[in-house]
Amino acid sequence: MDYLLFACTAGASIFSKMASASESCSLKNSAFVFVKPHANTEATQKMVREKLLAKGIEILSESDINGKTIDEKKLIDQHYYAIASKATILPADEIPVPDDKFEEAFGEKWSEVLKEGRAANAMQACKKFGCNAEELDAAWQAAKVVKFGGGFYCGLVSVKDQSPLYVFNAFFMVMRSKFVGEDMSIHCYEVQWDPKKLSWASFRGELLGPTDPKDGPEGSIRKAILDKYVYKDLGLTSVPNKGDNGVHASASPFEGLAEKCNWLGASADTDAFGKALIGSGLSKTTIADWSVDPRVTLPGGQKGSVFDALEDMDVDDCLAMLVEMNKLNV
Repeated sequence: MDYLLFACTAGASIFSKMASASESCSLKNSAFVFVKPHANTEATQKMVREKLLAKGIEILSESDINGKTIDEKKLIDQHYYAIASKATILPADEIPVPDDKFEEAFGEKWSEVLKEGRAANAMQACKKFGCNAEELDAAWQAAKVVKFGGGFYCGLVSVKDQSPLYVFNAFFMVMRSKFVGEDMSIHCYEVQWDPKKLSWASFRGELLGPTDPKDGPEGSIRKAILDKYVYKDLGLTSVPNKGDNGVHASASPFEGLAEKCNWLGASADTDAFGKALIGSGLSKTTIADWSVDPRVTLPGGQKGSVFDALEDMDVDDCLAMLVEMNKLNV
């Protein structure tokens, strides 16, 4: 009986691994794409849809997310987590401020500043100063600002001659204001395609186009949005630029998974790529933790950004890299 139980269990395990391997062999590149608020017109949505389909990309779903929802659920904050965690998500007393660097830069102890309530994240600062994002940003531009790390800045800021506060990543509030509010919205596309027919690098570099739309190749989405602005074809009210460049798209299959979980409420255990990761040994906790782009140990031993290490990889290479990284960060 014990032998039969062992044989059945072993057989089930082998079958499960074979099924998992079969799934990974047929994985497709899958990304999250959205039209940014400044460009979100029906004409832009139609053009983006047509360009995606023309490249053989399958659109699995389309949806709209309004600015009120983006604000209340802090979706844009999670999207830019590395910056926003210090600006809107963590209160000042939970931000990992390096005591020595703070004292060296500002001449006083961080612990004393906290005790006296003279620090705030950017969102808290707007409330304490009674100001909007633009007013806080103007004060930030005039303040002494110190960099503590990648995407981690602190400035001694005063608005309207009020008592100054130590504020973190105040610049993010202007970025955030472009996505939140009753008149703002994004239009989303969940997409997938065969990596043998279109590489991720080509999807981003040739179809989406570079960050600055004027540098994009002819036919790229961002370049087309800029060109059509000139002829007033899309109903845009401002010239697309490096910041307002029309469209966002995931930089890798893993970013695609992270963004679908954030914006669309997807789950790693129901997403095809997420299931492949779990089947290859990554825990759901690791997937969630790495979805906010921490620095981890990379192949070669150096520390680096999860997202940067995976940028422009097709799905099978991305899966293999994540499995290797998982072994190095147990």
